[in-house]
Amino acid sequence: MPGRFEGLSDIEWELFKNLLPCEPQKRGRGMPHVPFRYVLNTLLYILITGCRWCDVPTGQQWASKSSAHRWLKRWQENGTLEKIQDRVLAIAHNQGLINWDYGAVDGSFSPWQGRR
Repeated sequence: MPGRFEGLSDIEWELFKNLLPCEPQKRGRGMPHVPFRYVLNTLLYILITGCRWCDVPTGQQWASKSSAHRWLKRWQENGTLEKIQDRVLAIAHNQGLINWDYGAVDGSFSPWQGRR
């Protein structure tokens, strides 16, 4: 069942902010960059609730879907997402929330070639 997520608390944000790259300075005209906390809030909202990109919430603590998607792509390319995942797994492991004896694999997204 999808969870409920209302954004990172200040304590939770402290766990992740040092893993993110420095926020870039705005060059030229246009809107300033959205704070990375809002980007991470939006990405976590999508992961936790399972909503579609077009259904991300709007408001002060959320990034737009285009900003969140753009930063998701950049963070995936530069290894930031892997650092975040490693931090989450380490915290969960240290608190005994992961049972490493069991695992599950979802093959619903695996392409099938139709040959054996």
